[in-house]
Amino acid sequence: MLTALHMVNTLPKPEIKTPSKETVLTPRFYTTDFETAANLDLSAQETELKAMLAEMRTDYNRHHFVRDEVFNQSWEHIEGEARQAFIEYLERSCISEFSGFLLFKELSRKLKNRSPVLAEIFQLMARDEARHAGFLNKAMGDFKLSLDLGNVTKTRTYTFFPIEWVLYTVYLSEKIGYWRYIIIYRHLEKYPENQFYPIFQYFESWCQDENRHGDIFKALLRSQPQLWNNWKARLWSRFFLLSVFATHTLTVHERAGFYTSLGLDATEFDCEVVRNTNETAGRAFPVMLNTEHPQFFPRLQRCAGYNMKIAEIESSSIPKVVKVIRKLPLIAAIVWNLLLVYLIKPVDAEALRQTVR
Repeated sequence: MLTALHMVNTLPKPEIKTPSKETVLTPRFYTTDFETAANLDLSAQETELKAMLAEMRTDYNRHHFVRDEVFNQSWEHIEGEARQAFIEYLERSCISEFSGFLLFKELSRKLKNRSPVLAEIFQLMARDEARHAGFLNKAMGDFKLSLDLGNVTKTRTYTFFPIEWVLYTVYLSEKIGYWRYIIIYRHLEKYPENQFYPIFQYFESWCQDENRHGDIFKALLRSQPQLWNNWKARLWSRFFLLSVFATHTLTVHERAGFYTSLGLDATEFDCEVVRNTNETAGRAFPVMLNTEHPQFFPRLQRCAGYNMKIAEIESSSIPKVVKVIRKLPLIAAIVWNLLLVYLIKPVDAEALRQTVR
């Protein structure tokens, strides 16, 4: 009699999935100025960085991302829109983790002989990101699909970010990732009947990797005074906070079906993630956005509605020129609303840091 494991191993190999078309909202691949990165003066946060390096070496999650027998079953009962929404979630998450792996791996390689401590930190973060991406890709295999990550590396567009922008954006990416994972995990702890696939059981330890990475980037950011102690830093902080939050809001509403399948309300989930990430960012950034302003979330949600209309136009069969004409006022409306959110007076995080909250 065949064992369950043998039965799984004899199943047909997953079909290679063509990655979704790149858009403004899809995870991007990045490269940076490695020379500037090698010359960063880390002395202001050297003690903290060495302590976090020791923690990364311990690798608390080294045995966590191991698939157990609960995965060895058919998942054909997840079908229709719920199946498609979940596959899209797995793909987006896998590409995002793989993007981090590539950036951290290249930083580690380029800094090896110039900044050994930072090089090892990036090497260990690349280890974590590769582990996450592989785990997600195996989950896609349960749905008879798989991403050819080697081919994705060659065909994906790479965006250049100065190292200063990398510190801002990766910090926010890791912290918002933490809040997404932990909120879903806690929700499913409360409502286990909505846990339709075992990967969600791994989110508690998973999000701790995101949190550790975010703390490392916080230390890197705070080691560079020019990134938090002047008016330019305040403007850039507001810009990156709004960029990350707007992307999150548009993406969550675009994929509301996935959150519905978990028993979550997409709008409430989005607001909770943004509020918590904004509060966390106040520990690293000189300012936070005023998420309690009466126009903050309504304007972001208005942008999500415009984005949905753009997606409808893009998927229609009307001529390309007509599509462009119809999308222009919607794009303008998104830009206008985001500008108005940006102009909302921010919260002075440096002042709050001196108070007990």
